[in-house]
Amino acid sequence: MAATRQQGQSFGLFLVGLTATCAGIYEVSSGIGKIGLALGLVVLAVSLLQFFRIKPLEGEIANGVQPAGMKAIGVLITVGGWLLALFGLHLVSGVGGRMLFAILGLAVSLVGVVFILPAACNKNAIWKA
Repeated sequence: MAATRQQGQSFGLFLVGLTATCAGIYEVSSGIGKIGLALGLVVLAVSLLQFFRIKPLEGEIANGVQPAGMKAIGVLITVGGWLLALFGLHLVSGVGGRMLFAILGLAVSLVGVVFILPAACNKNAIWKA
C-alpha cells in the first residue's frame, strides 16, 4: 500500500478521516454525527495536503505512454459485457435465458479485462525499453 513511512502515515490518516466522515454522514442528525462529519472532513483535508506534499519525492513514473485507443477498446468491451448481462435480464423472462446472458456478459467482460487491457498496458511498458 505504501512504499515509504510518509506514504503509510498519510494513507492511515486518510482511512481514519474517511471512516469518521462516513460515520458522521450516517449519524448527521445528531450532534455527535455533525462533529464526526466535520472532524472527518478536516482529517481528509490534512491527509490530502500530506499526499500533495510528498508527491515530488516519488520519482519517475514506472509506466511509459500507453496506446489510448487499445485501452479504450478494452474498456468498451468490458462495459459491453456488463451491459449484455444487465440488459439480458430484461430481454428474457426465463431463468435459463437469463443465466445464459449473465454468463455471456461475464465472458465478454473477462476478455476485455484479462486479455485486451493488459496487452494495452504492457505495449510500451518501461521494462521493455
